[in-house]
Amino acid sequence: MRRVLALMFVLLTTLPTLLAQSVYEKDFQHAHDEIAKQCATLIASKKIDWKAVHKELAPAAKAVKSDEQHLVLLARLLARLRDGHCAVQPTEKTRDVKWPADAPGGGELTGCGMFWCRSGKKIYVKSVWNAAKDVGLEPGMEVVSVDGVPVTKWLDARIALARDTLSFSTDQHAFFYACHAGLAAPPGTRLELELKEVDGKKKKRTITYSKAALGAWGPAVFPPDLKNTKDLTYGLLASGYGYIHLRRSPENLPEQLDEALAAVLDAPGLILDYRANSGGGFDHEAFMGRFLPPGTHLPAGNYKTAGPKQYGGPIVVIVDAGVVSAGETGAGQFKEDGRAYMIGESPTAGMSSQKTTIALPSGLFELYVSTHSNKARFNDGRGIEGIGVLPHQLVEYDPKDLAAGRDTLIVRAEALLAKFPAGEVPFKVK
Repeated sequence: MRRVLALMFVLLTTLPTLLAQSVYEKDFQHAHDEIAKQCATLIASKKIDWKAVHKELAPAAKAVKSDEQHLVLLARLLARLRDGHCAVQPTEKTRDVKWPADAPGGGELTGCGMFWCRSGKKIYVKSVWNAAKDVGLEPGMEVVSVDGVPVTKWLDARIALARDTLSFSTDQHAFFYACHAGLAAPPGTRLELELKEVDGKKKKRTITYSKAALGAWGPAVFPPDLKNTKDLTYGLLASGYGYIHLRRSPENLPEQLDEALAAVLDAPGLILDYRANSGGGFDHEAFMGRFLPPGTHLPAGNYKTAGPKQYGGPIVVIVDAGVVSAGETGAGQFKEDGRAYMIGESPTAGMSSQKTTIALPSGLFELYVSTHSNKARFNDGRGIEGIGVLPHQLVEYDPKDLAAGRDTLIVRAEALLAKFPAGEVPFKVK
């Protein structure tokens, strides 16, 4: 009898609250609770206080009055999951719901004609085109301040704003975004810059945003005289070494690779440049098999020779935090399974995982989230998600190289191939 009375008391005290909850509040509560269950492994590994997230955002859920505001709130919830793959997905009910123009990242955005990089504690212009080039900016210039604010503080504020609605798996992932797509703003925006040339001379320039690319495309400087498939850029460098840049990792990547390998097969060394690889989905074994001639093997992984021709020479892989998802598993195999030496200005993005979809009670949206890391054997059993693939050697851009039109990491890769660190790469070149 006491249990019955206790249950009736709970129902009587909680039912008014439940009835008073809006559709949006119920969705938020369900989303929070289901994420806590289904993403528990990654929440624990990333040391996220998920209860604190509820405390922070629950008041905002009560204030939601429209599907558009609901979309923004759910995006803010997922942002705190620190999962680069996560997304709020529309359903049939909300296929016409758009991100509000007055929300962060809303409205029309365009690039400013430059990308940045970090060297030491300073920020430098990495690539320049369009509006930035028109006002005299050049690669290798140090960015001192933006709109009167020291550039590091300006970037910190930019990253903090982005993190409220965008989910980044790692700090390097967020920083890379800020120096590339994160520089975007509405057309007509003016950016006041204080810079230093390579010789130390100061200058001020104002950029007015016009049409320009938003995302990174790969190396700071592409070598000359290269050929292309849809997703690969390849050829021989002046040094005689082979070079292949992998922009994406689509299903037919192994077949595209056959064309590229045919052009570099006799090179004494090969550079595989993964920078800004946006991922995809491909047969990892068929891909890696093209770097294992008959009679060779890797100390890890379950790979067999594949493809019409295989490259068996020394390989240096280049990465950055723009390498995501399948790009990370592809590049990571070379380092973690002992086939190649890896360098990079940072680890990869750290967003490579198994995913699931969470339906919400209202049926307005679905949540696409990560549940477990991919490649559990990487990073001493910690996987990739929330960590990234760590290079053997971190190599930052040299501003003098940038000013001279040289890519520091390609230069370093060539030097490593000339004196290959074979002791750190288990694969034995035939």
